[in-house]
Amino acid sequence: MPTDFQTRIAAELAEIDAQGLTKPERVIHSRQGPVIETGGRRVLNFCANNYLGLAGDERVVAAGNNAAEAYGAGTASVRFICGTLGIHKTLERAIADYLGFEDAILFAAAFDANGGLFEPLFGPEDAIVSDSLNHASIIDGVRLCKAKRYRFANSDMADLEAQLKQARADGARDIVIATDGAFSMDGYIAKLAEVRALADRYDALIMVDDCHATGFLGPQGKGSFAHCGVKVDFVTGTFGKALGGAMGGFICATAGVVQLLKQRARPYLFSNALSPAVCGASLEAIRISQGEEGDALRSQLFANAARFRGAMTEAGFDLLPGEHPIIPVMLGDARLAQDFAARMLELGVYVIGFSFPVVPRGQARIRTQMSAAHTFEHIDQAVAAFTTAGRELGVIR
Repeated sequence: MPTDFQTRIAAELAEIDAQGLTKPERVIHSRQGPVIETGGRRVLNFCANNYLGLAGDERVVAAGNNAAEAYGAGTASVRFICGTLGIHKTLERAIADYLGFEDAILFAAAFDANGGLFEPLFGPEDAIVSDSLNHASIIDGVRLCKAKRYRFANSDMADLEAQLKQARADGARDIVIATDGAFSMDGYIAKLAEVRALADRYDALIMVDDCHATGFLGPQGKGSFAHCGVKVDFVTGTFGKALGGAMGGFICATAGVVQLLKQRARPYLFSNALSPAVCGASLEAIRISQGEEGDALRSQLFANAARFRGAMTEAGFDLLPGEHPIIPVMLGDARLAQDFAARMLELGVYVIGFSFPVVPRGQARIRTQMSAAHTFEHIDQAVAAFTTAGRELGVIR
């Protein structure tokens, strides 16, 4: 490897560190859960996407193990060659039925689902109108597509309408509005009822990324569109958060759309099929989520979020408003966010400082995430640690 290249990489890494933007990776030596082991001790975990607390659930683990016993470690192939198993079809049917769609297609990751959706369905004659806060995977998926691109300010319906008008004026054949159902860095829930009204007015389709909604938002956890009481055309999501916490993504849509994606979506055609263990664990998580136990878990999750939000506001922290179990604690400065997270770990609470390029410059934060597996005691301990760190670092009085 050329010395000049290595020198350039080292300089860039040094600059990232000097700006307080280095993102450390801490090694966990336990199952995912409300309490984890890292650095040789047990700490409270408030930064996982484990919304329903199922990532370490014995039934989910056992279902994954049973699937691996039955089907092995994996298919050693892509789906259309010799990589489709019965459990893949079962999982596709389960997630489609759960969310109320005709069919579903599985991907190795939700990033791949968003990366594979647009290019097969939309061409130069079409238009994609995308929310400005959409996840990076949507942005990259749009970039891979030759459709005309339009962007509207986050949840700004006047701007969305202006972009829809422009797309129609530019002669778009089909228009699709693309939005996160819940915005992962902010916890905002998309205004899908208003988006639906505008889509109907301008004869547009709606695509929703529900990675931070499936399993816990809306009736039976069906997602943001169910929470808002509307129908949408495409839903992308993941089995790596509320639905088991492993990995894997999906797109739910009409049977025709799914069939076309299976013929043309490159991340599907050129990636190995999901491992049987992931499929088995995800199926069990779906079973739990859509039943009465799922209702109880969702109730606990939102009770935890309300308790944390109320106590942190009373303590004097700057929180982004909302109802989602993502609750960002705003700090502004990237170095402060890293120092704050390090002090929290010393106090027995594992959280992460988020800074550029994950969030805009000057909007660094600690993004906390509640889980149904947290108890009120866990919540109170976390708030006490935040208060101690906040006073020491001059964030609150």
